[in-house]
Amino acid sequence: MQVTAEGKRLYLREVLPEDWAEFHPYASDPDTVKYQPWGPHTETDSKFFVRQVLIDARQKYRSRYVFAIVVKADHHVIGNIELNIQDWDGVGEIGFIIHHHYWGRGFATEACGLMLAYSFDHCGLHRVTALSSPENKASQRVLEKIGMVKEGTLREDIFVKGAWRDSSIYGVLRSEWEKRKSGN
Repeated sequence: MQVTAEGKRLYLREVLPEDWAEFHPYASDPDTVKYQPWGPHTETDSKFFVRQVLIDARQKYRSRYVFAIVVKADHHVIGNIELNIQDWDGVGEIGFIIHHHYWGRGFATEACGLMLAYSFDHCGLHRVTALSSPENKASQRVLEKIGMVKEGTLREDIFVKGAWRDSSIYGVLRSEWEKRKSGN
């Protein structure tokens, strides 16, 4: 197992074939997935997701990075985080999900900060974006805490659980990330 990024309480690592069993409890939980365009997952859905992640990880020109979010203290997987390279000239998008039992403890903020560092330092991106449901205030707070700025609203851009929904778009530039990282 190779750790991709390490924080104070968490580490991010590549997804393993057996992770479907760790992902399934949150992917099948209606409270956890209420803002997601997918779910709740069946076991078959969770297994398919992990299989697809493993296939994407082996691509010669990889543009999708999905990492398990793991608590250092007990090595328990509490969620996953994803980076999709949208443009190899330097634009990517992150997304995350954490089991609702772990909400409100700063784990999402730590994981997203680690993913931003990976996006800029490892992938050399110029800009990273994230989308959030306008109703998901907790997710928006996480994005703001890691230095992202709300740039606007995409009107009815995604079909979620039977209805069109708006998305709030957040972004951060490499220069802003570096300034924040250096404490200036």
